[in-house]
Amino acid sequence: MHFSSYWLDTSEPFVSRSPDVPDGSCDVVVVGAGITGTAAALALAKKGARVMVCEAETVGHAASGRNGGMCNNGFAQDYASLSQRIGTELANRLYLAFDAGVDTVERLVREESIDCDFVRTGKLKLAAKPEHYDKLARSQALLAASVDPDTRLLTKAELCDEIGSNHYHGGLIFEKSAGMHVGRYVRGLAKAAESRGAYILERTPVLGLQRGSRCGYVVRTPRGEICAPQVLLASGISQIGPLGWIRRRIVPVGAFLIVTEPLPHELLDRLLPTRRMATDTKNFVNFFRVTPDNRMLFGGRARFATSNLSSDEKSGLILRQQMATVYPELTDVRIDYCWGGMVDMTANRLPRAGQRDGVYYSMGYSGHGTQMATLMGTLMAEIMDGRADLNPWKDFDWPAIPGHFGKPWFLPLVGAWYRLKDGLQ
Repeated sequence: MHFSSYWLDTSEPFVSRSPDVPDGSCDVVVVGAGITGTAAALALAKKGARVMVCEAETVGHAASGRNGGMCNNGFAQDYASLSQRIGTELANRLYLAFDAGVDTVERLVREESIDCDFVRTGKLKLAAKPEHYDKLARSQALLAASVDPDTRLLTKAELCDEIGSNHYHGGLIFEKSAGMHVGRYVRGLAKAAESRGAYILERTPVLGLQRGSRCGYVVRTPRGEICAPQVLLASGISQIGPLGWIRRRIVPVGAFLIVTEPLPHELLDRLLPTRRMATDTKNFVNFFRVTPDNRMLFGGRARFATSNLSSDEKSGLILRQQMATVYPELTDVRIDYCWGGMVDMTANRLPRAGQRDGVYYSMGYSGHGTQMATLMGTLMAEIMDGRADLNPWKDFDWPAIPGHFGKPWFLPLVGAWYRLKDGLQ
C-alpha cells in the first residue's frame, strides 16, 4: 500500500523551465502552486503580466493534489439553512458562483488541452438518516424554484438505479457536477501558465513579505528576494512564512482517502452504475467515486486530526470499515493507496477573497476547492486589475476565530461534538 496521493503518483511530475529566480523582479508574485495559484498565474500571464509563483513544495502538493477529484456545484452545507441565514438573493448569487467554477474548469481543460478525464457525471448527495432526506427535500424544492432546476430528488426506492447499497435513505442529484483526475489537472494548469510566460518556482517557500522602498513588496525566499508591485496569497493552510493573520482565520481539518485495486467493470456497474460523485450528509462525511482507471476511491473525515503518516494509517483503517459498511462486496479488496490532506475551513464554511494591507488573497474553500479555486484564481487576475466588483465574497468580513492562533488545539473537541451530533441526528 502506498501512503501517498493516488492523483500525484499517477500523473507526470511538473518540470519547471526555470529552477531559479530569474532576475529578482516581476509584476505579480503568487504564493502557492495549487489550483488557485496556477489558475491565477495562467490568467495573469494571459493579460501580459510577468508572474512568479513561489511554492514551498511541489505543484499540487497540498490540498489541490490530495482531494477526491470532485468538481461539484452546490454548497458544502444545506442550501435551505444557508439561504435562511444570509438571504435567498445572496445565497443564489453564491450558488451560481459554484456553477461558474465548474464551467471554468471545463473551459480551461478544453482551451489548454489538459488530459485529466473531466466528465460531467453529476453529484449524488446521500441521506445518511431518514430525517436527512426530509432536509434534502426542503432544499431541493427551494433550489428548483429559484436557482437550480436541474437538481432532482430520489426516494430510497429510486436509489437502486444510482447506487448498489441499502445504506442510505434517499438522495439529491446535482446534474452539473463533474469528476476528473485532479493531479493531471493542477499540473496541467502549471504547464499552461509557464507556456504563457509565468515562472513556477518549486521548493521556494516565502519566508518574509514586507513593503519595499523601490517596489510595492519584497518577497524573501531561500533563493533570493523578489520585488513586485502586487502579491497574491493562494497558500491555504500553509504553516510556512509570515501568514499569522490568515492562520487565525482558517482551521486546518484533516481529510483522508483510500483507493482500492482496479475493480471489474461488472462490479462497479453494480456499485455506482452512473459513476456520479457521491457524498453523504453526516458531519463525519464520507464521499466516494470511481477513478478513471476503475478503482473505488473512498474518503472522509474519519478522525478530527491532522494528516501525517501515523494519522493517515489510522484513518485508512476507519475508512476501510466504513467502505465495507456501504459496500460489503469491497470488504476484502486490496487497498493500493492511503493518504491524507488538510482542508482550509473557515468558521462559516464559505471562501474568503480580497485584499488586506495591499496584499491580495483567496482561500478558505472548506472542502469545495477544485471548482472554486479555479474560478477565484481566474477572477483574481481581474480583481487585481481593478475589478473588485467581480469578487463573489467581497461583502463578507473575516474576523479571527476566538482562541485560535494557528494550531487547531480544539479539533478533538469539535470531533467529539460532531460525532455526538451524528449519533443523535
